[in-house]
Amino acid sequence: MNTYTTGNDNWKERAGRVGHVAKGVVYGVAGILTLLAAFNMGGQKAGKVQVIEFLQKQPFGNVLLILIAIGLACYAFWRFVQSIQDPQGEGTDSKGKIKRTGYFISGVLYLALGVYSVLQISGGSGSSGQSGQGLVGSLLQSKIGVLIVILIAIALFAKAIYQFYRVYKGGFTQNLRPVEIPYSKAESIIKNAGYAGFIARGILIGIVGYFFLQAALQSNPGSIQGSSGAFSFIQQSTSGPWLMALIAAGLVCYGVFMLVVARYKSFYAR
Repeated sequence: MNTYTTGNDNWKERAGRVGHVAKGVVYGVAGILTLLAAFNMGGQKAGKVQVIEFLQKQPFGNVLLILIAIGLACYAFWRFVQSIQDPQGEGTDSKGKIKRTGYFISGVLYLALGVYSVLQISGGSGSSGQSGQGLVGSLLQSKIGVLIVILIAIALFAKAIYQFYRVYKGGFTQNLRPVEIPYSKAESIIKNAGYAGFIARGILIGIVGYFFLQAALQSNPGSIQGSSGAFSFIQQSTSGPWLMALIAAGLVCYGVFMLVVARYKSFYAR
């Protein structure tokens, strides 16, 4: 079933575009910081949370965080729209329901990141890593909680596999609007950036899933780490610095991918 955008939906589409820009900026900064750290040129191994903390330390940091928080809230809002209103016609079959559920979960996570950005301004956020480990530690006190942590790990593995599946299937130019720049150029940019970006995300998400699985099997909440921890894990390998640099470059590419999507994607099915 096709869905067509109307005047009443334009503001939702604009919110979605703003949200994709914010997501692109976060991933781009994370990639650049980690790329610099890989070659000992400053920077740091960074995930989304570390990017928020880094931005706050910059000149006009609070202003930057407000802008990022608004953008992340817009992205979360668009994810909720995708989940509930299905503007791109995912459908109500099993595949459609899984994708729309994923959109909703993504919305919740990015909304939480936006809230974290606001709390950083007020100084009331605390350590996100420690709070996450504390929550997992509480779950690991019961058999049901251990099962929940294992299910989270499985969900992360599934998400990682989906990133690689998207690389295999291609199709990154689907719903791309040939506006202002030649379609072939836009297709080349978004495909190349998408390939690198999804591969990098798949690797990082898979490693974070491994952390959750280890936490469940060993009853050790200290095993829980995010993307920055995944980069540290990668760095321990023989080719660690170079591999970390390649994956960081992939995150920069994913940031570019998000910016191109924000500009040229048709947010409603035609």
